[in-house]
Amino acid sequence: MNTTLTHQSHTEVLVPPELEVVRMTKKFGHLTALDDVSLHLRPGTFHALLGENGAGKSTLVKCIMGFYRPDHGDVIVDRHSRTIDSPRDAHRYGIGMVYQHFTSVPAMTVAENLVLSRYETSNFINWKQELQALDTFMETAPFQVPLSTPVSQLAAGQKQKLEILKQIYLKARILILDEPTSVLTPQEADEVLGLLRETVTQGRLSVLIISHKFREVTAFCDEITVLRKGKFAGTGLVKNLSIADMSEMMMGERRQPKPVHKTTHLQQNPILQIQQLHAHKDNGAEALAGLSLTVQSGEILGIAGISGNGQRELVEVLAGQRPATQGQILVNSEVYRSTRAEMYRHRVYTLPEEPLRNACVPHMSVAENLALRTFDRPPQSKAGVWLVLKMIRQMAAGLIDTFKIKTPSAETPVGNLSGGNVQRTVLARELSSERIQLLIAANPCFGLDFAAVEDIHGQILAARNQNVAVLLVSEDLDELLKLADRITVMSEGRLVYESAIAEADFATIGRSMAGH
Repeated sequence: MNTTLTHQSHTEVLVPPELEVVRMTKKFGHLTALDDVSLHLRPGTFHALLGENGAGKSTLVKCIMGFYRPDHGDVIVDRHSRTIDSPRDAHRYGIGMVYQHFTSVPAMTVAENLVLSRYETSNFINWKQELQALDTFMETAPFQVPLSTPVSQLAAGQKQKLEILKQIYLKARILILDEPTSVLTPQEADEVLGLLRETVTQGRLSVLIISHKFREVTAFCDEITVLRKGKFAGTGLVKNLSIADMSEMMMGERRQPKPVHKTTHLQQNPILQIQQLHAHKDNGAEALAGLSLTVQSGEILGIAGISGNGQRELVEVLAGQRPATQGQILVNSEVYRSTRAEMYRHRVYTLPEEPLRNACVPHMSVAENLALRTFDRPPQSKAGVWLVLKMIRQMAAGLIDTFKIKTPSAETPVGNLSGGNVQRTVLARELSSERIQLLIAANPCFGLDFAAVEDIHGQILAARNQNVAVLLVSEDLDELLKLADRITVMSEGRLVYESAIAEADFATIGRSMAGH
């Protein structure tokens, strides 16, 4: 194929532009995700954006990149207000972003992915010329990744390097990294961030990194900005701040949670015992690294942690959606393999994250979804074969009323309901049994309104007070402090902190959540 493509020299050194976000506000309906937030990224610096899950970090960088249009505020590049409506606009001002998930095409080579990443290409590609230009680019690139290798054959660290190289190849002088080390080993993370740090020190690049790891922040960053619940919570030079200072900015002062009624149980028995559990992430990296815990009858054990530290995989193993690679699970002192028969025998019920995807069949009716646990048992079934539709509808009507599910009818597809009512449907199915002994709940109130949250909290507490063992995994620390009897922190697939809720130390929790 023959064509002539115009290439800019990749050897020239351009001073990164100055980036400011001024009083930015972004609302989604009644939810204010960003509230009057400002940030200043100085040229040639490595700046960390910190905050708990839901603090507004991803919303802020998506506004900078043009994925979202803010309701108020400015993005200022080199002291001029810029209108950025898309990543293409951001690219025009020298801003590029590396996302949490890899975006390269696995079947294509590194060289093909780099060429594909360009915003403007010809219909014809002169590969001899392209490869010469790529070789020249690689001579000054901070990372070396073999150009002829298919992406599918690269290790995770090399794939992440390629994602960063694509932005540098596109002439990005401000690089936004959204948790770039979440899929890397500590050694790979240090290599990638260390090489980027050298490029920043040379004055060729500015970096804004979303990170939850204090170790990375203190090792590689110059400055931090902290968000808390959508608002600006502080900024400062890393050299002037201790980890305790940063943790305090992230966590803030915790108000004493509203007291809730908890029944005192004179005798408690171990219901769930997890012993040296190991499991892999989807990409084959280790998600659970020898995790052990016990949940007693009549208690709520809360697991806190930043997302991506193995919580999702733990819940999936317990729900039978992911295999364990090592270790064992005991329920009622018997080996438990998360089959449907074992769940029924041991009375295990789950409230998984994203219930519409993980716990419901969207196109099936509310009544049918409410019957997923019991459709093959009397009185909803005869001989485990014939469905008794009248009894299924009758049971559904009672649960809709008891759990206040707002639906036009029991025959409405559950996918048509609001998020809160989908969660109420799952709650009704999982908590309506008088036989429940173990409840596993993962972020049960994520994205729900205040009324729905209060209802769900009430149902979980009621189960606990009826002597049910509850494992509550949540990214909302306030939720855990309100509901849990004991709290643990999960980091990199391990439990790194545990305390009775009355003795919990917020500063230590914050440091543990940030991997320190």
